[in-house]
Amino acid sequence: MTEGLVQILDGNTFVVSDRRGDIEASATDPTGLFSFDTRFLSRWVLTVDGQRLTALSTDDLQYFEARFFLVPGTGTVYVDAKTTVIRQRAVEDGFREQLTLLNHDERPVELTVRIDAGCDFADLFEVKDALAKKGTYATRVEDGRLVLAYDRDTFHRTTTVSTTEPADVDEGGLQFLARIEPHGSWTTELRVSPAMLGPGGRSILPEPTATTPRRDMLEELDNWRARAPRLSCDSDSLAATYERSLVDLAALRFSPAIAGSRSLPAAGLPWFMTMFGRDSIFTSLQALPFTPELAATTLRVLGDWQGTRVDDFRDEDPGRILHEMRYGEMTAFQERPHSPYFGNADATPLYVILMDEYEQWTGDADLVREFEQEARAALRWIDAYADLQGNGYISYRRRNEETGLENQCWKDSWDSISYRDGRLPGFPRATCELQGYAYDAKMRGARLARRIWNDPAFADELEGQAEDLKARFNRDFWIEDGQYYALALDADGARVDTLSSNIGHLLWSGIVDDDKASAIAEHLLGPRLFSGWGVRTLAEGEARYNPIGYHVGTVWPFDNSFIAWGLRRYGFKTEAARIADGILEAADFFAGRLPEAFGGYERSVTRYPVQYPTACSPQAWSTGAPLLFLRTMLGLEPIGEHLVVDPAVPVGFGRVELLDIPGRWGRIDAFGRGLVEVAR
Repeated sequence: MTEGLVQILDGNTFVVSDRRGDIEASATDPTGLFSFDTRFLSRWVLTVDGQRLTALSTDDLQYFEARFFLVPGTGTVYVDAKTTVIRQRAVEDGFREQLTLLNHDERPVELTVRIDAGCDFADLFEVKDALAKKGTYATRVEDGRLVLAYDRDTFHRTTTVSTTEPADVDEGGLQFLARIEPHGSWTTELRVSPAMLGPGGRSILPEPTATTPRRDMLEELDNWRARAPRLSCDSDSLAATYERSLVDLAALRFSPAIAGSRSLPAAGLPWFMTMFGRDSIFTSLQALPFTPELAATTLRVLGDWQGTRVDDFRDEDPGRILHEMRYGEMTAFQERPHSPYFGNADATPLYVILMDEYEQWTGDADLVREFEQEARAALRWIDAYADLQGNGYISYRRRNEETGLENQCWKDSWDSISYRDGRLPGFPRATCELQGYAYDAKMRGARLARRIWNDPAFADELEGQAEDLKARFNRDFWIEDGQYYALALDADGARVDTLSSNIGHLLWSGIVDDDKASAIAEHLLGPRLFSGWGVRTLAEGEARYNPIGYHVGTVWPFDNSFIAWGLRRYGFKTEAARIADGILEAADFFAGRLPEAFGGYERSVTRYPVQYPTACSPQAWSTGAPLLFLRTMLGLEPIGEHLVVDPAVPVGFGRVELLDIPGRWGRIDAFGRGLVEVAR
């Protein structure tokens, strides 16, 4: 997120403004009021007597509410204002803004207060790519309200601006004449209401139901916190990061129409406030010991939207789990395939992994039975549709050449998969971590088949396939002279020989042979991959290495959390603790909110982690990373009806107590003390 912007959000709606509360969106600027992938307000500028305002301070009250303290005038060194302006804004079916002017003078004043308002109704893809609109705009004044409208065939969107105080409303905004007595105040409440209209002018958006929305939202946030385990520890920074993670996870909850009142994690602000298969699954895995209900909704919704046919435009196959769902104009007119789009190769095996992990934690066998056919279809997809080369490996090649993703693994930028010399392989590509996910999905699917679906023959079949995959993988992907696994196999079956963080996901999946695990751990904590803050996505020294390249050298907190989990799986407690220590210390520099990614510069040359300029923040799987680090540091693993606790906590964190951990065992406490020395 661009530094200096203020963002508030709730569910499907978010507002991004400058520090004054103003919105002046350019073609590619992610500021405005957004809902369901459409920008419903692109201009919202406050002036007093024709003057712009200066921000004195901005209060982040709640994730859905902010307050701006302002004075008229800009650019002066010394401000002796006789007037204070307070804007208090809350997201609520659009947003409400209480505007208050305080007169500090001994004489009455008359002030002209104006809000300039406008909207480009840009699809989020149009904002990202600076594309032109194809519909028509209209602006009108109705019953003292300003109505902004956009129409394209059957696609209708409106934004209505209303106020509680009398105003002169014109097509450019609203103007007030405020008379304020000495030491008095003047207040109005502005309401900005978006609408998506279907046939007959009926609203597509759900009707507001809460009569006291702010109170309800605060009460719900308090309940959300209360349901989560309580953290008691000696480290104030760890406690603050944990609290920030819980609140941000609450903020990122998204309720698709088919989910009813239930929610799953949206991917991140500002570009990804929607349902993503991969992101929702990874975040649900991270949050399982804390908020297992997110995993339940994720499994239900992704199962309901599972692919049912072969559709090249959407990269859809039977059994495939979606990549991304969008609701904007370009999707409505099939200029983008996101209705939904299925172009990923990892969410489908990850779906089975999440289902098994969820059942192990919660004991909710009913959900596993309810979605048995969806899980079986996901397992069939691995062999029937994902093996593009007939060699027994998941690989990918987009079928939608115009707008589909080239790379369909989690490192989905164009240059993320390369040979050591920087060349890009052709397609199909079979990245290493996809094979790990397939192995893990088959092993976990076998457990579900044997214990819940009452199908031991299917379980035996899956276990046999998994054993064969593991043996072939350790032969075909292993680079003997480097003692690590190739990033991928190319279209000819040759190894893409780059050293990358993907090898940590292999540990998490369990596909790594025991005699190779120590070499992988040494690489992950070695100087080429480990920056001191965390594991880089690409090793220093590779041709495409760039410490501020999106997937070619930055440090991703999400990536590191699963790497640490993988290290714990193979018994490397100290190494896992060292990664947790580095990332969680980096969180201090981001006020407890880990961004999507940060620079991979060596820790010895920078006093603080370097910000990645366009990182999403908050971002779901970065928000979930501290939760998974807590799990790995405390060594929490469900075994049957019990929770095993095997702590390996870095010395700097001191005492760590996680109380009331929910699961099939009811509620249980876990304790650890910082005894692990980690090098910095």
